[in-house]
Amino acid sequence: MRTYLPKKDEIERKWWLIDAEGKTLGRLATEIARLLRGKHKRIFTPFLDTGDFVVVINAEKVKVTGKKLEQKLYRSHSGYLGNLREFTLKEMLQRHPEKVIEDAVWGMLPKNRLGRKLYRKLKVYRGPNHPHQAQKPEIYNF
Repeated sequence: MRTYLPKKDEIERKWWLIDAEGKTLGRLATEIARLLRGKHKRIFTPFLDTGDFVVVINAEKVKVTGKKLEQKLYRSHSGYLGNLREFTLKEMLQRHPEKVIEDAVWGMLPKNRLGRKLYRKLKVYRGPNHPHQAQKPEIYNF
């Protein structure tokens, strides 16, 4: 029995629209990572990009459990002495809610060239509007 490998022209890419309103951050991120990798398809191959594009709207309305709003920290460092900046999840949701979802999904993708390629297919927007109407994204419910 020979192993089947999908060809480039056999891979169909869909556009999915996910509304993050009221969804738990971790569960949302795992589902997005699954769609980006293509694990929901029969032709999934771990070392090929068989995944779809994902558009996430209402990123500011994502919810978290427990005390994560006050206790979870995001850190950034410029490389200069004394320039370590820390933000709580609550501050990040106010300033850059897109970054919160992007970071959660990034942590669930492979840490190599394939992971960076998959990450570029994720589009996250703060509110309900997005510029991808021409691609006719299908609403994804889970």
